[in-house]
Amino acid sequence: MNKRTLVDKLEALQASPSCYPDLKQAVKNYLVALAAEQVAAKKLVAELEDDITPIDELVAFTHSKACVEKFGAERAKLLADNADALKAAGAKYCNCLACTLALEILNDKDVLLS
Repeated sequence: MNKRTLVDKLEALQASPSCYPDLKQAVKNYLVALAAEQVAAKKLVAELEDDITPIDELVAFTHSKACVEKFGAERAKLLADNADALKAAGAKYCNCLACTLALEILNDKDVLLS
């Protein structure tokens, strides 16, 4: 059973004349929570998509004064070398942990949005 089928059955249960009032309320509470979850999931997916750093932005940042100010010259050079190597290898996005995990989550975003 998928989530849509489950929701259809819950709505039918809730509409059933023989459904006890406490059960109707429990179904209603679940459906309201499910709707809120879907709103939150859509917002999360949008934020994930917005926050993954494309490789060109990563290269530009790692070669910037702002990167040196934030990480120091030595670390900024390492970051820039990494970004350049990623771009040369054909990477489309930053390979930091956050971007890597965000991409993995987006690859299965149907789980969030179902």
